[in-house]
Amino acid sequence: MIHARGLARTFRKKKQEVHAVAGVDLDVEAGEIVGFLGPNGAGKTTTLRMLTTLLEPTAGTATVAGCDLIADPVGVRRRIGYVSQSGSTAPEARAGEEVVDHARLYGISTEEATARGKRLFRELDLDGLWERQPKAMSGGQRRRLDIALGLVHVPGLVFLDEPTTGLDPQARANLWQHIRGLRAERGTTVFLTTHYLDEADALCDRILVIDSGRIVAAGTPDQLKSDVGGDVLTVTAEHADAAGQVAALMAALPGAEAPQVDGTRVVGRAPNGGAALVALVRELDAAGIAVAGIESRRPSLDDVFLGLTGRSLRETGAPPAVPTESLEAAR
Repeated sequence: MIHARGLARTFRKKKQEVHAVAGVDLDVEAGEIVGFLGPNGAGKTTTLRMLTTLLEPTAGTATVAGCDLIADPVGVRRRIGYVSQSGSTAPEARAGEEVVDHARLYGISTEEATARGKRLFRELDLDGLWERQPKAMSGGQRRRLDIALGLVHVPGLVFLDEPTTGLDPQARANLWQHIRGLRAERGTTVFLTTHYLDEADALCDRILVIDSGRIVAAGTPDQLKSDVGGDVLTVTAEHADAAGQVAALMAALPGAEAPQVDGTRVVGRAPNGGAALVALVRELDAAGIAVAGIESRRPSLDDVFLGLTGRSLRETGAPPAVPTESLEAAR
């Protein structure tokens, strides 16, 4: 559905060349939900804008939805849906009119556009809002309306640019279910950008990580986590002067990496975290070291990003966590 090779974009800034995207290779197959993630300034938005024909590449080739990105950008536009981060609805318009007008731009008759729009409203839990103005809708309703606009012409591929930014946890979880439904019920391929790691983990079959204008990792969420190098062990000593001893015992575990010490807290990695934790507890007890807490956990996607880019995607303004039961329902 998307096949790009050497896709690049160079800007000129104060007589200097800035390589925003420096030769991206990526593949997205039909029916996949693929997450496209990267720190701010990594080239994520520039790549998305090129793939949706909003920005012409400086170099490289790509086929999007069966059309050549350079030779046939109009063909690409006819075959894709695009839901921008900022949305595309007019606050004063009526929701149904927006959808119908959008479909008419694709040559769809008013009658057919109305039928498709009302069907989408039912599928996206927008029943009863056909005459409502977007300014009178909730944030979740407006985002679902944006998705209806992107789907009314029945594209095989839809680009969702940070679709849940600014939504509360329940609205995010509901929108996740609708995104899953695009693939399950319509066979739609979804290319998703997001800053929220729990979202990528819950929704995506595969994840592409971009940094400094290049793809630095690709794989399923579980594959990327397993590549981090072991489970995370955390021990909090009761006294700071014992942290060095804790670190030495942790480092001596089979296959363990050198741990980091921060006051009373010691964090390291070891294969098979459950067994390593049991062995570490025994060693700590034998050494008479008192601890205030100890835990083992699987690596998270944030650990993946920290390892790949030296930066975290966890933003200061990240939304509240989605309730566990909602997250499981969205998987």
